[in-house]
Amino acid sequence: MQLTKLTSITVAVAAALAFAGCSKKEEAPAADASSTAAAAPAGAQVIKIGFAAPLTGPQAHYGEEYKNGVTLAIEDANAEKPTIDGKPVSFELVAEDDQADPKTATQLAQKFVDNKVNGIVGHFNSGTSIPASKIYSDAGLPQVAMATAPTFTQQGYKTTFRSMTSDTQQGSVMGKFVVEKLGAKKVVIVDDRTAYGQGLADEFEKAVKAAGGTVVKREFTNDKATDFAAILTTIKGAAPDVVFYGGADAQSAPMAKQMKRLGLKAPLISGEMTKTPTFLKLAGKEADGTIASLAGLPLEKMPKGPDYATRYKARFNMDVATYSPYGYDATRVLIAAMKEANSAEPAKYLPVLAKINYTGVTSSNWSYDDKGDLKDGGITVYKVEGGEWKVMETIGGGAPAAAAASAAQ
Repeated sequence: MQLTKLTSITVAVAAALAFAGCSKKEEAPAADASSTAAAAPAGAQVIKIGFAAPLTGPQAHYGEEYKNGVTLAIEDANAEKPTIDGKPVSFELVAEDDQADPKTATQLAQKFVDNKVNGIVGHFNSGTSIPASKIYSDAGLPQVAMATAPTFTQQGYKTTFRSMTSDTQQGSVMGKFVVEKLGAKKVVIVDDRTAYGQGLADEFEKAVKAAGGTVVKREFTNDKATDFAAILTTIKGAAPDVVFYGGADAQSAPMAKQMKRLGLKAPLISGEMTKTPTFLKLAGKEADGTIASLAGLPLEKMPKGPDYATRYKARFNMDVATYSPYGYDATRVLIAAMKEANSAEPAKYLPVLAKINYTGVTSSNWSYDDKGDLKDGGITVYKVEGGEWKVMETIGGGAPAAAAASAAQ
């Protein structure tokens, strides 16, 4: 995701800012920084977990929900009265708004390093996670990011880990799906030129061609655009069977509306940054027929999904949207590695994190390969019907195909 994703939780910042690095500020903002922790037991060591995502702007709905999952994980961990090496500890969230901007992200990364946080959950976007990862790697600081762009874990850093499947996995599944399951012969691809959007579109294109489909046109826009009339008029002339969009819901929603109004019959296909409640609200009745992929199982079929959904609603007075379960698991995985290593020092628990085998909300086998990619890489394909996301099929990840099952989001 990313993007998405990566390239690519209330969270929102202009997708263009997310990956284009357009910030004019020379210093990382402090106004949106937050630090939360329950009252630590007397004498307890405070272990800081850094978190960064867009917490303002067009992508704030992603970041805030993501942050909610991290917050709940830390609260749950502290409620267990944790100890490390036989001594009481208290976990503290240090959250920052990276504005989905690469430059801000690197400034915050250095700030986390200077403040000696013990681990990082984030960043959300691929376009922020990738440049920040160099700083974390140089400091030996473990980072579990939502980023989905393949590049994130292909840099050779030992400190980079994912909390969702990569664009290689999602794009490959969806490219094959539209050709073999939807019967698409002629495919048009549009992306927003972010690390997430372009990366996902590239992998999708490879899979379409490998499955025997034809990409009749490849177009691009940007992550601030809302008027797609020119692109869609060109696309209509190509008479595609499907239109794939790599990017966020701030663009895919108006695109879906404009496609219907221009009389394009082809369904819109997209990735996890489109599979959101926000897309449904923005696209309205024109959302129907849109198809999108999301890592892992549907929430109600996740190993601990129903329980998580109940506790999340009680804590935040809202339903789970998309990303919070992955933020929750990423945080608990970091904590589990620290406890297993009997140390919160990054150099000591990093090798344990690399070999972790954790049962979480989203997966009963959360573990990594030698690059930091998740081994359990299932994908679920959803379709909007009657204004709701409904499951079409779950592919891989040890799950059987599930047709016409309902996705409660």
